[in-house]
Amino acid sequence: MSSSVQLRKEYISRINRVIDYIDKHLDEELTLKKLASVANFSEFHFHRVFASIVKEPLNQFIRRIRLERSADILINHPNKTILDVAFETGFGGASQFSREFRKYFNTSPSDWRQTLACNNGKMNDNFSKISQIKSKKSKIFVDETDYFYKVVNDDFSKNIWSIEMSNENGLKAKVEVKELPEMTVAYIRHIGPYAGNSELFGNLFGKLMNWAGPRNLIRFPETKMMSVYHDNPDITDEEKLRLSVCLTVPPDTKVDGEIGKMVIEKGKYAVAYFEITPDQYGAACDAVFAGWLPQSGYQCAEGVCFENYLNDPESHPEKKHFVEICVPVKPL
Repeated sequence: MSSSVQLRKEYISRINRVIDYIDKHLDEELTLKKLASVANFSEFHFHRVFASIVKEPLNQFIRRIRLERSADILINHPNKTILDVAFETGFGGASQFSREFRKYFNTSPSDWRQTLACNNGKMNDNFSKISQIKSKKSKIFVDETDYFYKVVNDDFSKNIWSIEMSNENGLKAKVEVKELPEMTVAYIRHIGPYAGNSELFGNLFGKLMNWAGPRNLIRFPETKMMSVYHDNPDITDEEKLRLSVCLTVPPDTKVDGEIGKMVIEKGKYAVAYFEITPDQYGAACDAVFAGWLPQSGYQCAEGVCFENYLNDPESHPEKKHFVEICVPVKPL
């Protein structure tokens, strides 16, 4: 490996540490000095390195993540006040937060929330145009009539449901709400579009497996392979979406270069099991968020959503993917 490639991997590793730190400390003051220290760069060089790798200036990145996180909280946590959301995402108060939110989404936080409430939690075409941003393409949310979900609680004592989509996808799923343990994962991160790109996922997992194999870290069936999604694709522009493909590892595993390490928090998750083809991942997510969640008595909790992959699709006669879509939840 050339020294220039090794150096770039080291830089990516440091920037990933900063991104992880920002995600976990949005409610704090994120100064250039502090973040440069996390990256172990001088303040002078850090700002330039961050922008060159992430393709976005540091302050713009922090502002965007705060605003997009706040928009997600407003959707999924209707009982939190505007002031609560402002403080939770690092704004000094409701007035500052409302000004910044309107500049970014072209609507106020209260109108954003109220429009969703009047539409049973779904954003329609008209609302997506109201909230359109210059740098973003309009996000069109499917109308309720496009999909019909039959959701049946099969076992109230165990929190188990069945889902069936009656559109052309015909997807079926089992959903169980259960406690998942803390998991330490090694990851490779991608920033940009990923939906439906099987080649991208294959390349990322290939790199991760090539790193893990010689270190004796692949121990199926104990080892889990998963993808963590850090942003809401209905809010964040696809060019800025963050994806981490992951492999569970022992907590004391050493990582370097473009391989990072993070912890997926323990807690209560809705675990939805699907058997799908690669082009059905979007429909599967719709079944969970638009079908099951509104009828479940649960709401999204803090934490990341992830997919847990359970089989090798190439060995399946129909190339089906056996996958669990895991969403952190709490009672309404």
